[in-house]
Amino acid sequence: LYSSAASDVYKRQHYNDQPNSTEHFRLIVGYDADRDEIIYQEPAVADGDYLRMSRQMFLKLWPLKYERDQWTVVLMRLRPTRHLSGTRATTYTDADYAQHILELKKKLPDTDFHIVLQKPFVVVGNDDKETVKAHSVNTVAWAVKRLKKVYFEKDPNQIVDVWLFRDKDTYEKHCVTLFGRKPSTPFGYYSSSNRALVMNISTGGGTLVHEIVHPFIESNFPNCPSWFNEGLASLYEQCRDRDGYIWGSTNWRLRGLKKAIAAGTVPAFETLCNSTTHEFYEEDPGTNYAQARYLCYYLQEQELLVKFFHEFRTANSDPTGFETLKNVLGTQDIASFQKRWEAWTAALRF
Repeated sequence: LYSSAASDVYKRQHYNDQPNSTEHFRLIVGYDADRDEIIYQEPAVADGDYLRMSRQMFLKLWPLKYERDQWTVVLMRLRPTRHLSGTRATTYTDADYAQHILELKKKLPDTDFHIVLQKPFVVVGNDDKETVKAHSVNTVAWAVKRLKKVYFEKDPNQIVDVWLFRDKDTYEKHCVTLFGRKPSTPFGYYSSSNRALVMNISTGGGTLVHEIVHPFIESNFPNCPSWFNEGLASLYEQCRDRDGYIWGSTNWRLRGLKKAIAAGTVPAFETLCNSTTHEFYEEDPGTNYAQARYLCYYLQEQELLVKFFHEFRTANSDPTGFETLKNVLGTQDIASFQKRWEAWTAALRF
């Protein structure tokens, strides 16, 4: 740690390297032997992190040259009294969230927006502050607590922002201004690249709970196939509390699925489980989401869903989940099971 400036008068008379410097401190953090350069932090200037100067310049600036015949150097050696061992942090600290929110404030489209920290998410909304806070507590925190209770040990890999737009117009407008594209759904979506859940919250909180599942799947089950990723997320777009646990209910997807069951057009479960990401999303016969959801719903009602999740997540030899499904159901005859499942599903009501 050293002080770099003598009197301005003396410096102007003897060198022009920094003629207008005032006395201040720089923090020396390293030395690059290959380039013979000092690496330092400069708190008195903007963007002063990890700057460099030649060793010759360092030795020239280091002394305090208050007098012609007497120079002073200040050396403060930082000697630790004891060694502190530790491990690399795997979770975000309060300081990380504070820095993230400072940067987030620069992106806010207008003064209507309010920010609520609801770890592991940061909730941003353009409704009144109390409404934004209510969504963060009653939907985000509610869902996170219950999802982590049975499924997820790790928080999302990155700090994720939850953008809650109060209506259709601001949702569509700010998707363009903030993320550069119009939304493909009127309800909301998760963008991993933008580290954001983006919601038209006027349509309800179901989609928000659905999308909360996805960043948790990314961090806890990175190889999860699309069918189960969407099946589990879709299960909780209509949900409730049951003895402290999150519990999926029947929802609007049931109607279309029942029609497909009656028409005999629902694919085999082996086909669903083996579908690629492209096939699941882009070649959907119209039933993929509903079939995946109500398979998860069946497993839930038989109290097998949590067991299936954890066995599938750790089954390195079963990337599709099909073998795990057979094992959890206790049958190798999935065709017969599907007939029973279709009859059971057709009797459900919403």
